[in-house]
Amino acid sequence: MRIPGLLFAALLGAVCACAQNSFTLEQVLSAPFPSAPAMSPSGGRIAWVYNARGVRNIWVAEPPDYRGHSLTAYTADDGQEVSNLHWAPDGREIVYVRGEGANGAGEYPNPTSDPRGAEQDVWVVSLEGGAPRLIGEGAQPAVAPQGGRLVFVRKGQIWWTPLDGRQKPEQLIHARGENGDPRWSPDGSRLLFVSRRANHSLIGVYDVAGKTVRYLDPSVEHDEQPVWSPDSRHVAFLRIPSVDERRYFAAVRSAPPWSIRVADAAGDGAGKEVWKAAEGDGSAFRQLGSEQQLFWAGDRLVFPWERDGWTHLYSVPAAGGEATLLTPGASEAEHVAMTADGRDLVYSSNQNDIDRRHIWRVATAGGTPTAISSGTGLEWSPAAAGGGAVVFIHADTQRPARPAIRLASGEVRDLAPDAIPADFPRDALVVPQQVIFSSADGIELHGQLFLPKMAGGARRPAVLFFHGGSQRQMLLGWHYMYYYNNAYAMNQYLASRGYVVLSVNYRSGIGYGMKFREALNYGPTGASEFNDVLGAGLYLKGHPAVDPAHIGLWGGSYGGYLTALGLARASDLFAAGVDLHGVHDWTEELGIGKDDAPGRLAFNSSPMADVKDWRSPVLLIHGDDDRNVNFRQTVELVEALRGRVHVEQLIFPDEIHDFLREAHWLEAYHAAVKFFDAQLK
Repeated sequence: MRIPGLLFAALLGAVCACAQNSFTLEQVLSAPFPSAPAMSPSGGRIAWVYNARGVRNIWVAEPPDYRGHSLTAYTADDGQEVSNLHWAPDGREIVYVRGEGANGAGEYPNPTSDPRGAEQDVWVVSLEGGAPRLIGEGAQPAVAPQGGRLVFVRKGQIWWTPLDGRQKPEQLIHARGENGDPRWSPDGSRLLFVSRRANHSLIGVYDVAGKTVRYLDPSVEHDEQPVWSPDSRHVAFLRIPSVDERRYFAAVRSAPPWSIRVADAAGDGAGKEVWKAAEGDGSAFRQLGSEQQLFWAGDRLVFPWERDGWTHLYSVPAAGGEATLLTPGASEAEHVAMTADGRDLVYSSNQNDIDRRHIWRVATAGGTPTAISSGTGLEWSPAAAGGGAVVFIHADTQRPARPAIRLASGEVRDLAPDAIPADFPRDALVVPQQVIFSSADGIELHGQLFLPKMAGGARRPAVLFFHGGSQRQMLLGWHYMYYYNNAYAMNQYLASRGYVVLSVNYRSGIGYGMKFREALNYGPTGASEFNDVLGAGLYLKGHPAVDPAHIGLWGGSYGGYLTALGLARASDLFAAGVDLHGVHDWTEELGIGKDDAPGRLAFNSSPMADVKDWRSPVLLIHGDDDRNVNFRQTVELVEALRGRVHVEQLIFPDEIHDFLREAHWLEAYHAAVKFFDAQLK
């Protein structure tokens, strides 16, 4: 049979698209992902966690050569996280947590469906060798600066034990509510903790010698993020007024102003307000990407505030006074750490480079910030190593995330240069382009465009990618979060198979200021992000490299919501979609009815409201122990589409939202590629 010329060209293009692929998903996901860098209190040692193909281990590097090596020897892709690294004061041991936290029913994740079950435990490992030592069930460890005591949290209560493990752990504090975030005073005489009690939270102090608990300056508000003064006598904390939790997925540009208070921890516990946010922009607390939000730096307190519509760092005298802006400009501070002497901060920011992250340094008392890194790479999670050195994680468009130290001389040295597999396809990866385009209603959007490395002018199938959150930002390179590190790898793999990929930073994401993040009418209050989905689709439709009849979309969590919304409202534009654990009915997810105006608006902002217009095929992927998006969201969508739309599904029993097993990421991505190949090629 003779094949017409145009059809032959189309078939040839499809064959070339498949043949173009020069690496596997396994290869592009093979680089270990580093997280949780932690500096020892003495000796300059650095520890971090490597997730290598689903196997998590602690690595350590020491001066003077800073050559990293594995300290633990776990070997299985068993879904057991390793986190919460804490050094012993002498730098000879590391306390850590293995396993993920329990769900609302008290069940620990068990993604391998091990009949023995799973648990979250506190462990100790020595740098001098030997197997890790089990402390017991729990999380959130904190090591006393003197005395060899270790405290941790077990089922909402504070426990403690000698660090040497010679005695069984015992409950230290019996208190109402969910108690956690223990923090020792610098002199080891007292222990801070936060007691969360449904509609308010308190700052508690346990006196070791007196065996007493005192609550500091109690109120009806949410008191959070306590931090000790250097002399162990006072505690600063944030006071955040209680608000209706149903506003979580709605634009919050202002709120009853939050404040900073300082309480007398050595005396009667009385407190006073030392600073309060002004009305308007910044009156709603906006947190950093770091675990710690408040820093006691000498005689000053450092905190985040977005008074000018951007998340900046400020400092204020601990005795009270006016706030000093530390990080000016149209940019946002994200990951922050303080030097041991309290004089400086090191932080990541998109200052002068809005779609990347670089490391900066600034004095806590104020002054001009200094760039520690710059260029076309990305750097994040800084930690001050002493002597002017800074530890961080860095990556770029082709080289994946890896820990490094910048010495005082300016030399940047990778801590584990041999950890990336030899067959990692660095040179086969494309360099995504920054693109700026308009939403359907005229808002400026940023994205990353992945163009296949292919000769010829044939138009290609294309896909849009939407991140989750929604308060996230995709970057021009490998991402600092494990979930989006994997998504970046998937987008590279799709490009290697001949797809044009556009990763979209839609409204309600971070990185572009408060008004972009707190977008009007977003999510359950109007789904205004659909204008971004539509604008991105039209951008691809008009791109000269794109076949406009074969555009798909994919995303996870909030990105799954936008994928489903695009298919439900614009099946004429989007030919297929892959929806990982997306929200499909806001009323179900938020636990509100459909009878009042807010409920009706939330439902009408959901894909389920437009399911009658949904015609394009979809692949739904979900773990049935998801603690972020109710598994019922996928159950109900399948019921609604059954018999009307081609639906494929991939369900992972006992898996959570952010898949814990590498095998499940690979299975999900392989299924997505197979689905797109069948529907778009």
